[in-house]
Amino acid sequence: MATRYPIILVHGIMLKDIWKFKAFGRIENVMKDEGNEVFTSTHDGLGSIENNAEQIKIFIDDVLVRTNSKKVNIVAHSKGGLDVLYMIDKLDVTDKIASVTFLSTPHKGSVIAEKLYGMPNLIKHFLAFWLNFWYRIFGDKKPDALTVCKQLKLSENGAVVLSENHRKIFMQSYSSTLEKSRDDFVMGIPLYFTKKFTNLPSDGMVSVESSKIGEYKGNCTNISLSHSEMVDVLAKKKKKDKIYGFYKQLCKDLEDSNY
Repeated sequence: MATRYPIILVHGIMLKDIWKFKAFGRIENVMKDEGNEVFTSTHDGLGSIENNAEQIKIFIDDVLVRTNSKKVNIVAHSKGGLDVLYMIDKLDVTDKIASVTFLSTPHKGSVIAEKLYGMPNLIKHFLAFWLNFWYRIFGDKKPDALTVCKQLKLSENGAVVLSENHRKIFMQSYSSTLEKSRDDFVMGIPLYFTKKFTNLPSDGMVSVESSKIGEYKGNCTNISLSHSEMVDVLAKKKKKDKIYGFYKQLCKDLEDSNY
């Protein structure tokens, strides 16, 4: 069995398919093994929300033609969810989307982005220059690290307000929680700093509270899971069964809801 509509995986900031590296690890294949049509969006890894929304819209139109389908299901991780929300609100795609599932999307901003953007201008612009330089090499059309960081700041994001276009689409959200820094060496670093600035449960990058939108379903697993592990990037082997199990169940839930 499979979902009624094809699934498009929408990656977040800095993660994208580059050569053999996959933005969603083995997740696309795991979902395909369940009989689903699954595609990973090819938008910029460091593009602004507006830029990426345009690219995702083009990708959706291509998938609809390739699959001869009327709509798609979107599964969006991290900033990819903000790109999708903007696209739905501004780019006239409402009739093409059956559902959106948000995974640790910072709807209320990220404390890490807030602190990074607060760095001295010289350092901030230096880092942005080199990030943009490398992401052009990686295939980005319009990388803009500084704008992305600003768009993810806490002060740039207030209460989540869904527009009329948003409310026409079924939306659900999931979070994850990294309990201790040692549970993920890489994401443990931002988690350490996050805990210095806030007491909110977090996956290292995005708080549980910031992840909530639409029908909030809770953490995607009952284990300590980081922001990157949620999409099978640098996930420990012992966690993979839980991660893949979540995506299999997600497909089944969409299928049962006739999406």
